[in-house]
Amino acid sequence: MKKMTGTALAVLALALGAPAFSSTLSTPAAVPLSQNVPDAVDAPYPGGTMRLDIDATDVTRGVYRVTQTIPVVPGKGKLTVLMPQWLPGNHSPRGPLAELVDLEFFADGQKLSWKRDPVEVFAFHVDVPQGAKEVVAKFIHTSPLQSAEGRITMTQEMLNLQWEKMSLYPAGHYVRQIKVVPSVMIPEGWTAAAALNGVQQQGNKLTWGETSYEVLVDSPIFAGKYFRKWDLGQNVTLNVVADKPEQLNAKPEQIELHRNLVTEARLAFGANHFDRYEFLLALTDRMGGIGLEHHRSSENQLEPGAFLEWDKYEFDRNLLPHEYAHSWSGKYRRPARLWTPDYRQPMQDDLLWTYEGQDQFWGTVLAARSGLQGKDQVLGMLASWAGNFATQPGRRWRSVEDTGHDPIFANRKPKPFASLARNEDYYTEGALIWLEIDQILREKTGGKRSIDDFAKAFFGMNDGDYGQLTFEVDEIITKLNALAPYDWAGFINTRINTPGQPAPLGGVEKGGYRLTWKEEPNPYDKARFADAKVLNLTYSIGIVVDKDGKVTSTQWDSPAFNAGLVSGAKVLAVNGNTYEADALKEAVTAAKTGGPLELLVQRGTRFQTISIDYKDGLRYPWLERAAPGKAPTGLDLLLMPKRPGAKSRSK
Repeated sequence: MKKMTGTALAVLALALGAPAFSSTLSTPAAVPLSQNVPDAVDAPYPGGTMRLDIDATDVTRGVYRVTQTIPVVPGKGKLTVLMPQWLPGNHSPRGPLAELVDLEFFADGQKLSWKRDPVEVFAFHVDVPQGAKEVVAKFIHTSPLQSAEGRITMTQEMLNLQWEKMSLYPAGHYVRQIKVVPSVMIPEGWTAAAALNGVQQQGNKLTWGETSYEVLVDSPIFAGKYFRKWDLGQNVTLNVVADKPEQLNAKPEQIELHRNLVTEARLAFGANHFDRYEFLLALTDRMGGIGLEHHRSSENQLEPGAFLEWDKYEFDRNLLPHEYAHSWSGKYRRPARLWTPDYRQPMQDDLLWTYEGQDQFWGTVLAARSGLQGKDQVLGMLASWAGNFATQPGRRWRSVEDTGHDPIFANRKPKPFASLARNEDYYTEGALIWLEIDQILREKTGGKRSIDDFAKAFFGMNDGDYGQLTFEVDEIITKLNALAPYDWAGFINTRINTPGQPAPLGGVEKGGYRLTWKEEPNPYDKARFADAKVLNLTYSIGIVVDKDGKVTSTQWDSPAFNAGLVSGAKVLAVNGNTYEADALKEAVTAAKTGGPLELLVQRGTRFQTISIDYKDGLRYPWLERAAPGKAPTGLDLLLMPKRPGAKSRSK
């Protein structure tokens, strides 16, 4: 037989499906990551004071044009600057780097070369010539023009300037050690508000006194064509911008409720941790919604009719109490690993149940005590939270503490089955746990101690100090034990760190109420469902449907889920008739007595008739007194105002 050539062998091997040649797999070695960005040290930035000048007049195109002057130490040769990445109050790396465009650096009029760090992409390394004393950065921050691009921060009537989105800072120093003088050009005729000191105005240019970069980032601006402000006492001001001038026509009694909020907070916490405080409130449906805390101010958005349609929007008036309480809970008293020396070091979110959960609790209490929300609204809100956790399947595998990491890896994007995945539940389950803490304190001390005593011990020191006082969970346990000896460590470990726990109803039940279910939504849910234009059937068949019949969420393991109805599907018909929200509610009710519950559904190009096996009717959560009587329960006492002579609002 003739000997086969190598080529023939290769052809035969390929034909037989075997590799032509046998060899070992290539095994590359990883290239070590190099750190080219210095860690922050607690020492003054040696170059001197930065200047940050922003032109915010182009409301047509929605852009902010930035010129930033950064002094440098001569002879260094390199300057590394950072854009803030880990943003305070966001608990995650959400710096909008993609909106920083057209970046150039100059020294003595000469354009400089720069390079983005390949590992830490928020860092820029700039080549600085010998003898240069300062580097000038010029760039543009492009505000989103539509919600699909991100949160809109500029309209033709108002703007919300957040310094961290349109500034850089030199690497290697605590941000409190970097000094800056900021200025902003706003449109002619506009008025601005910010919690920065030493403002001077020349025409439409505002310049503030020298401050630290930390305070600057913590002091955003609201400015608008239509502006009004009110003095709320205790150096607190309510600053409001609106889409239209008539939307600023607040009644005196409405403003008085905001003054009550300021008074009740001081009574609860025992000290103020600011020299001045600026509520920044936008009444708009054109600029993106926001509720973001700062130490000496807060960014807030309510609907344009918040004052004009006062009763309609009562359900939403928890926002300002929540953000105001953050001046104490989260900004002054901050979990130790949520405080960072700059905006490069990652935050650790394991104690968000104290940062946000305790604040959610206090925001709710202060809303009730001030009268900004009536008791029926507050009880409805608590019922809504309790009802959610009483039926939420995700609690069996995921702890409250673990939901604190959600801001980092989930970034608040929608989830296919949020009831199983869980979201940032440290807010509302955290609040219910703090409610239980209050009720345990009352129970163990025969009513002599309450959460107000804890608040004064935890927040009520160093009046006027607006630095940060960090804490670990051990301090909470120690201060609670000083008020009422109890296994607080075991309580927190069970409620916070351990999955698979019963619904967090202890505070509700110890407070003299119980979770019940009715066929109509409670006042809080009714108002928010109407505002969102949704039909919420979460606790019955297990779906939420928008005004067009589209399913926006499906409860895991609910009757709708088990029938194959998922988010994204559109309900076209109910029992053979064109979809209407009332028709679907009527069908759910009729199914209790054997009526059909068939939905014609479109999902993509496919049409399907789905039969849902469900017999329990409409269900919505409520809180009701557990026993008859008029004497105030523990929960009633918690929500009562502390101002002398004040009365609770029942409605």
